[in-house]
Amino acid sequence: MAKRGGYPGGMMPGNMNNLMKQAQRMQKQMEEKTKALEEKTYEATAGGGVVKVVVSGKKEVLSIELDEEVVDKDDIEMLQDLIMAATNEALRAQEEDSNNEMSKITGNMGGMGGFPF
Repeated sequence: MAKRGGYPGGMMPGNMNNLMKQAQRMQKQMEEKTKALEEKTYEATAGGGVVKVVVSGKKEVLSIELDEEVVDKDDIEMLQDLIMAATNEALRAQEEDSNNEMSKITGNMGGMGGFPF
């Protein structure tokens, strides 16, 4: 009969130390990337460019620009829809950029908490 023993989960102490160091490096990279992403801006337009919205990497609206031609006091709903569409598109761009940059660091790890175990 084979002798049983070793470390729980089959992980050697050296491997655990390496894994912890790797996790710490990854955490630092993610913090640095998050800070860099928060400093970026994202722009989107709607209505063929008559409405432009700029948001920050912190998901805050920084500016809204409207062409005079889109301002019609008799059709406020259309203007509201265009502003909403441009804002949502800018926020989607920010979210996509953030997800892409973070997946470069994590390597698209699956499992619980982004780790493959």
